[in-house]
Amino acid sequence: MKKLFALIAVFGMLMMGASAFAQEPDEATPATEDTTMVQQDEMAAATTTEESVPVDKEEKGGLSVLHTNLKTKFIEGGAGFMGAVLMTLIFGLALAFERVIYLSLATTNTEKLLLSVENALDEGGIEAAKEVCRNERGPVASIFYQGLDRADEGIDVVEKSVISYGSVQMGLLEKNLSWISLFIAVAPMLGFMGTVIGMIQAFDKIQEQGDVSPTVVAGGIKVALITTVTGLIVAIILQFFYNYLISKVDSIVNKMEDASISLVDLLVKHNLKK
Repeated sequence: MKKLFALIAVFGMLMMGASAFAQEPDEATPATEDTTMVQQDEMAAATTTEESVPVDKEEKGGLSVLHTNLKTKFIEGGAGFMGAVLMTLIFGLALAFERVIYLSLATTNTEKLLLSVENALDEGGIEAAKEVCRNERGPVASIFYQGLDRADEGIDVVEKSVISYGSVQMGLLEKNLSWISLFIAVAPMLGFMGTVIGMIQAFDKIQEQGDVSPTVVAGGIKVALITTVTGLIVAIILQFFYNYLISKVDSIVNKMEDASISLVDLLVKHNLKK
């Protein structure tokens, strides 16, 4: 099930990345149109255009311009480095979404589960309590089941079992977070590398021309810095998801530890021998 969620997330992010820079149908005005005729047409229709243009068309035009600008910057930054930075964003978001889904499913109402286990212990004993944990999802229920499964061996064994299996569950909760952290670090590095290579290319052009042209220098620097900006934006986006996931894991781990102590106290309450 977890692999299915991850596959869906990766496929969705790849489709989003592909469609974000897909080529749109030709909507632009032909470049050969006479400038004078355009000005005359605009002046003749000035009074009617302001009232007749719908709001949705204006919004669509704004989105189209934004989309065109993004594609232009992507091409100017260089398909190689910009594509690499984009791939870090796609795979980073795919892993982040997979973790969000997994941690959401791993969240358990520990108070309700403890009450159900206590009622099961009162009514049917250890086996009834194990059945309750078996039918509940989440790491807390799994830890409870491992502790109850060794209840006949004494409280000391239960405590060791709960601690050991808690570490296993904590590792599962933190799975793939290291990859997200890697993408956060790699994205700016790729951007900086593109910037350095872009600067080298700009100086190569200056050397070829034998003159320091402001146009060549400004154009080269602009193109070089696009990759850096893109890498920093990608890192910032992934950093927000990473911090959210870390806080979510810490919250679940705290609940696991508190619930484990409550389970041991519950078994002691039911006169389990050491």
